[in-house]
Amino acid sequence: MDERLKKQMDFILEVDKVKNIMRQTYLADGNRKENDAEHSWHLALMAVLLKEYAPEEVDLSKVIPMVLIHDLVEIDAGDTYAYDDDGAKTKRAREKKGADRIFGLLPEDQGKWLYDLWEEFEAYETPEAKYAHMLDNSQPLFLNDATDGISWVEHGVKKSQIYKRNSRTGEGAPKIWEYMQELIDKHVEKGHVIGDI
Repeated sequence: MDERLKKQMDFILEVDKVKNIMRQTYLADGNRKENDAEHSWHLALMAVLLKEYAPEEVDLSKVIPMVLIHDLVEIDAGDTYAYDDDGAKTKRAREKKGADRIFGLLPEDQGKWLYDLWEEFEAYETPEAKYAHMLDNSQPLFLNDATDGISWVEHGVKKSQIYKRNSRTGEGAPKIWEYMQELIDKHVEKGHVIGDI
């Protein structure tokens, strides 16, 4: 096997570990929590289906790989729950270290491409990154809605926390953010989200 193919295969086998990174969000049927691979696949499909709601033209050839790789760093860094303030303090450093190692397994050109996509996602500046963040933030909310807010109830999530996390979600798709707000209000009324604002 030549060196390039070996590096690609090493990466492909290494990132299989993302299937073992469990998240706090339940599947829509509520039977178990999803893993990072399932989450990323769901975002990629959503990227295709919801593109018409992006306020700016977005390039799906960037968005799809962006959402597929955005959580690979969690193989090393672990999943930081959306409302874990303590974990958020060290998240960037842990994830940067993971990105360096994991994307560094690839041939240099591919490693740089994926690392740059990951950094673009993290920077939250381009239309593609804004759209990808909208997908990343809305998907758990949609699953929480489908499961009668089970994860929100488990963690005692407040409306203010959801709004803080989603302070820029509307930049990626204003209509989707409006829909998300309707769902949040519904779950405040049902008592699944603490209505503190």
